[in-house]
Amino acid sequence: MDSQGFENMGLDPRLIKGIKEMGFENPMPIQEKVIPLLLEKDTDMVGLAQTGTGKTAAFGLPLISKTDTNNKNVQAVVLSPTRELCIQITNDIKSYSKYIKDFRVVAVYGGASIEGQLKELRKKPQMIVATPGRLLDMIERRRVDLSKIKSVVLDEADEMLNMGFKEELNAILEKTPLQKNTYLFSATMPREVSRIASNYMSNAIEIQVGNRNAGAENVSHLYYMVQASNKYRALKRIVDINPDIYGIVFCRTRADTKDIAEKLIVDGYNADSLHGDLSQAQRDYVMHKFRSKNLQILVATDVAARGLDVDDLTHIINYNFPDELQAYTHRSGRTGRAGKKGVSIAIMHKKEKHRIRQVENLIGKKFEYKKVPDGKDICEKQLFNMIDRMEKVDVADSDIDPYLDVIYKKLDWLTKEQVIKQFVSLEFNRFLEYYKDSPDLNIDPGRKGKKERGRGERGKERERGPKLNKGDLARFFVKSGRKDKVEPPHIIGMINDMTGTKDIEIGKIEIMSTFSFFEVDISSSDIMLKNLDKAELHGVKVYVDKADAPGGGRKKEKSNKRPFPKTKKKKFKGKTKIY
Repeated sequence: MDSQGFENMGLDPRLIKGIKEMGFENPMPIQEKVIPLLLEKDTDMVGLAQTGTGKTAAFGLPLISKTDTNNKNVQAVVLSPTRELCIQITNDIKSYSKYIKDFRVVAVYGGASIEGQLKELRKKPQMIVATPGRLLDMIERRRVDLSKIKSVVLDEADEMLNMGFKEELNAILEKTPLQKNTYLFSATMPREVSRIASNYMSNAIEIQVGNRNAGAENVSHLYYMVQASNKYRALKRIVDINPDIYGIVFCRTRADTKDIAEKLIVDGYNADSLHGDLSQAQRDYVMHKFRSKNLQILVATDVAARGLDVDDLTHIINYNFPDELQAYTHRSGRTGRAGKKGVSIAIMHKKEKHRIRQVENLIGKKFEYKKVPDGKDICEKQLFNMIDRMEKVDVADSDIDPYLDVIYKKLDWLTKEQVIKQFVSLEFNRFLEYYKDSPDLNIDPGRKGKKERGRGERGKERERGPKLNKGDLARFFVKSGRKDKVEPPHIIGMINDMTGTKDIEIGKIEIMSTFSFFEVDISSSDIMLKNLDKAELHGVKVYVDKADAPGGGRKKEKSNKRPFPKTKKKKFKGKTKIY
């Protein structure tokens, strides 16, 4: 459809002017189907489409067109699952109606001052956009009257039910008149949504964009197979092989979300977290950074990300697969919007493989198996990305020119080829060093893998090196452990730095809560002992010594708890009292 498409739909010319200023050109599929229908007929409607497919304009433009601005009663209510989506819909409606005098829309949502919203409601809006909990509160306070409304929109109905708003939705809908139009939009159609449609809608017309419960058309679905203990390493490599990534990493729990975000930040990635423990002010701050692209990676739980609507996401990464498979549809639907391509990635371990097949059946698409990239691939990608950025950078000649004479003199002794090598090495050496001799993290998804090694007895973490005879090993003690975020690769790196070589044979590594043990070939123990002062983990010097040396060996961890006093027994009126 050409640029005249919106004009041919019968929309108010003032709306056409407003949406053209917003950059609207061609109607999206959901808009082509819904807008003419809602303008021409008084009917109930169920719209099945992914988030980000243009639903707000699909219902918003007809509602504004049909509003009587001379009537100061509330004529339309839009219900949304979250504060963020509520605000976004309200701002969009205001932009659409910019040139329609006397049209008023008010946002009503939790997590904000109720007094400010009451003040806005006293200005007699014709449309209210609200979250269910706060709207029901306003109704019970008799600050909102829905008895004369003409239209109700349930946006992202499945998400509202997932968030536990079933009772609130029922209570609100019971306050509305029988003669009204109800428009229900949902990405998926579970039983609860169908039940609401049957209870509160009559002869609803169903409009579907894409297959029911299907993922977005422009999204590619990939999965990587690694041991559970290697998931974080795989995540870092996936991010490094995609230097321009702008995406969300989904975790199952708040604890995982905080832990992964903290690790990424410590490792130098531009990341932050979004989870239920954040205050509203903290959440708003993180979201502002992410929307303005000051953050590349947002680590979030499903609950915290509900209603989150951000454009231009390149990747969705499922660090943990969702418990509810339909949640995968919502996750992946956050990328590949407005005709752009996106990628949804799942980092899996062997026991989760069957879930890939289940999701394939749900979304009607196949996942592509990919191998976790190795160090060489990552270094090559980062190198050429850096060169591309350098080639396209804007040069501020007037700012740089005063310094060029000094720069030319300092670099005069270098040839052109040497300058390029020095420039490349300045940024590139850290990737070369980090990924040099990096291990293969992949598990063949088509074969039965070896039993994964994770935490064994007494909470130990084990990673086995080359098989050495017990008499050929020297055992060392390190005063640093899990509480210091130490992992086997950190111990290996420390050994390499102490000995000045990566050829040393390493045996078993055991990481405890506050200390660790490792084994090396006994022929290397002398050089280890000579370089104990070079032992560092995470850039901090640590105590290392042979395990059988004085002060080495296995130490009992000190308890922070105060010892309980010994009990004394005393005869007291024929009974024994313990005190």
